[in-house]
Amino acid sequence: MTTRYSKFTRSIYLIGDLILLNISFLLSYFVIFGHFYPVEDHYISLHFYFNLTWIVTAFIINIYDIQRVAGNRDIILNILRLFFLHILLTTAFIVVREESVYSRNFLFLAYAITSTAVVFWRLGSVFLFRLYRKAGGNYRRIIIIGFGETGRELKRYFDLHPQYGYRFLGFFDDYIDGVPDVKGKTEEIKNFVIKNHVDEIYCSLADINNERVDDLIEFCENHLIRFKIIPDFTGIRYKKFKLDFYGDFPIVTFRDIPLDDHLNQFAKRGFDILFSLTVLLVIGVWMFPIIAILVWLDSPGPIIFRQRRNGKNKNIFWCYKFRSMHINKECDIRQASRNDERITQIGKFLRKTSLDEFPQFINVLRGDMSVVGPRPHPLKLDEHFETLDHYRERQMVKPGVTGLAQVKGLRGETPHVQLMEHRVQMDSFYIKKWSFLLDIKIISMTLGSLVKGDKNAF
Repeated sequence: MTTRYSKFTRSIYLIGDLILLNISFLLSYFVIFGHFYPVEDHYISLHFYFNLTWIVTAFIINIYDIQRVAGNRDIILNILRLFFLHILLTTAFIVVREESVYSRNFLFLAYAITSTAVVFWRLGSVFLFRLYRKAGGNYRRIIIIGFGETGRELKRYFDLHPQYGYRFLGFFDDYIDGVPDVKGKTEEIKNFVIKNHVDEIYCSLADINNERVDDLIEFCENHLIRFKIIPDFTGIRYKKFKLDFYGDFPIVTFRDIPLDDHLNQFAKRGFDILFSLTVLLVIGVWMFPIIAILVWLDSPGPIIFRQRRNGKNKNIFWCYKFRSMHINKECDIRQASRNDERITQIGKFLRKTSLDEFPQFINVLRGDMSVVGPRPHPLKLDEHFETLDHYRERQMVKPGVTGLAQVKGLRGETPHVQLMEHRVQMDSFYIKKWSFLLDIKIISMTLGSLVKGDKNAF
């Protein structure tokens, strides 16, 4: 049987999430305080606020609009976005109430249990839905207009993925006859759709005129049928794009990247502020004065070295480092190399341990940089390599204190153009595949390299 548009799945997801949220809240309260339900008014208020904020946040992010073809990675990322926003709103709630009585252990445990439970529940429910659809339930009847290459590729996709629950009923084409899958001309679509209770129509624009498209769209709207256009990008290398409307004009944007999304930018900026503040307040308050004294005693010159570098969209900013070289006139035009005579004695230690980069967390707080991103290069180095393929892509996002290229061993001097090409490839991959989990992985790998040491650091 078919459930048109899976109208009950969102309710199932929401109810399941709320049940797990409340169980996790109460279980955490029991573990920390030994009671099954809060007896304090402020925890009762927090319990109510947890539920209200979850519902509001979930619908702001539209987390329950899970497409049949959504991948597990996208599902998990949406859940992480929800938790990030939920934590921020909960923090704001505690600050506004000026309450210092909430247990940090309780909050940490509640979020740890809830996040784990919701991720397993969501992936498990999606898996069960797919098994059910593969067995023949909860399907959608579809037809495809146009027997061209694009239409046939779409049919093959549905045939190869029965777990998504699409039941193909046939093609319609004005120019093809005698093929078993072609059920008729486009003028016969309406009768076929009504007779066979079709749920969705997929249309290849190359195989139908605009007047017929307008007529079918109006027909579908009147009969609660989804009408979907198949854009023909045959021969175009870039497959990821975003569709915008400038008035009535549809605009297809290729090179859409995850950090163009405002919510992703908000999440990354929030993490940058939290992480850099933690580093500066926990480590910087005692380590910076020690390093400053060592630099000052080691050689004459300023303690902090600053250099103009390109940021996002080529906005130039002052990048801060602890000075690791003697004062010289080549700092803007010559890369540091192994056994470089310009490097001071304390500078060798700072560069080997990457401690010279720590002042860049001030750049992160200022908004010039991010914790993770492509490493910013001196202006002259950018000018030298900017003709490389994808090099300028590096400036589509904020530069980082650490980056994917660095943790993969592509740091230090680049005497050969091939080394820079490999670095650019890593940076390009990061920009196109960015996720919060990828940032966490890069930070973890960076910490590991600090402990073990990096042979390319000098």
